[in-house]
Amino acid sequence: MADIRPFRAVRPAENVAEQVAALPYDVYSGEEAAEAVKGKELSFLNIDRPETMFEPGHDMYADEVYEAAADRYRRQKAEGVYVTEDKPCYYIYELTMDGRSQTGIAALSSVDDYLNNVCKKHENTVEEKELDRIRHVDVMSAQTGPIFLGYHADAGINELIEVWKAGHGAVYDFVSEDGIGHRIWIIDAQETIGKLSELFGKLDCTYIADGHHRTASAVKVALKRRAEAAAAGKEDTEAEYNFFLSVLFPDDQLKVLDYNRVVKDLNGLTQEQFISELGKCFDIEETGAIADGAGIDEEGFKALAEQRLRPTRKFETGMYLNGRAYMLRVKPGISAERAGDPVRSLDVSVLQDEVLSKVLGIKDPRTDSRIKFVGGIRGITELIRNADTYTAEARKAGTLEKNGPAVSFVMYPTSISELFAVADAGLLMPPKSTWFEPKLRSGLFIHEI
Repeated sequence: MADIRPFRAVRPAENVAEQVAALPYDVYSGEEAAEAVKGKELSFLNIDRPETMFEPGHDMYADEVYEAAADRYRRQKAEGVYVTEDKPCYYIYELTMDGRSQTGIAALSSVDDYLNNVCKKHENTVEEKELDRIRHVDVMSAQTGPIFLGYHADAGINELIEVWKAGHGAVYDFVSEDGIGHRIWIIDAQETIGKLSELFGKLDCTYIADGHHRTASAVKVALKRRAEAAAAGKEDTEAEYNFFLSVLFPDDQLKVLDYNRVVKDLNGLTQEQFISELGKCFDIEETGAIADGAGIDEEGFKALAEQRLRPTRKFETGMYLNGRAYMLRVKPGISAERAGDPVRSLDVSVLQDEVLSKVLGIKDPRTDSRIKFVGGIRGITELIRNADTYTAEARKAGTLEKNGPAVSFVMYPTSISELFAVADAGLLMPPKSTWFEPKLRSGLFIHEI
C-alpha cells in the first residue's frame, strides 16, 4: 500500500507567492532561463537554475553554482520571502487551464515505495541528467520541484477535498503569466489529515506521470544519506530524506497532450519512395496543402493546420511533408496484432517502430540529432515551422535533393489509462510519449531534508 504523508512545507509568504512561483527547471534551455529571470529577483527559477546568477558560459555544474542556490534560498528565507509551516499539513493544489481544472494533494511520498515499485514508473532515466538534481537537492538539503503523481480516483478523497475547499479560503489564488490559475488550500485540521492519510494508505500504488529524473535524484540522495547515517550508527527510517515531495492527482482529472516529432530528412529517400514505404503500414490520405502566410492570417493558419493534421482517434497520425498534409491510419491487421501489448499498441510505438526506426533510420530517438520533439502545448503550427526551417536549411546546404525535406508527425495523445497499463506491466514507454499540462510550479512547496 502507498505511504503518503503530510509535511511541514516551506512556502512563500502570501503576498509574494505569484512572484516566487516558477515553471519547472527543465522546461527551459540555458538561454531561456537567463532571460526568464531578468528583473525577477524572487522567481524560484533563480534557485532552481542557479547558473543564471553567473556570467554566460560559467560552468553550470561548478560547486559555487550549487552553493549560490543554497545561499540565495537561506537569505530569502531569513528575509521572510518564505515561511515554514508549524506542523505537518496536506495542501490542496488546484490548477485551471482553458477553463478546465484539476485538483491534487501536495504531500510526501515514500522513497521505499519507489524502490519497491509501489510508486510505479514508465520511463528510464539517464544518469547524466540525474547528476545535476542530485547535487542540487543534496547541497540545498531540500527538494524544490514536486513530482507529478497520478492515482486511481477515489471517491472518499475527492469528497474530503471538495468539503475542505467549500469551507475554507485559499491561501494562494493567482493567475501566472501563461494564463494558468493556481489556488492552494492548507489542510491543517488533524481529523481531516488523519482521514486523508487513511484513504491514501488504501491505494495499491501511485504512478509517476511527470518527473522521473527528479524522483530518481531524490531517491539517490536518500540512499546516500541512509548510508552516511548507517556508518555513523544513526539510522532513522522517519528522517525527512526518506520521503520526496509530490503532488498527487486522480486519474480522471488528468489530461495528456500530444508529444510530436520533427525529423530533419527522409534518410536519403525521395518523397515518393518515402510515401511508398509508409504505405506498407498505413493507409494514407492526403488532406490538402498548407502554406504559412499565403493569404491567410495566423488564426486561419492555425485552424487550417488543425483541420488537416489533427488526428481524431487512436492509430491515426498527422503528417506534414513539403507543404502538404496527410493523415496516416494504421492498417487494421497491424493495429490488431499490436492491440494486446501495452507498449506496442501505443501510437508513439507504432511510429517509432514502423517509421522512425525502420524507414528513417532513427534507432535511438534519445540521442539522434536528426529528430526534434515538440510538446503539444506549442501547437501544430510550431511543427510546420520546424519542418519548413529544416527544409530551408537543407536547400541552403544544397542537400535537399539528396536527403529530402523535413517531415513532421502529429501524434494522437497517449491516454492516462495507457500510461497506467504500461507501468502496471513493469514496462517502459518510448521516449517523449506524454506531455502533461498544466505544469506544476516550483517554489510553492519546498521540502527540507
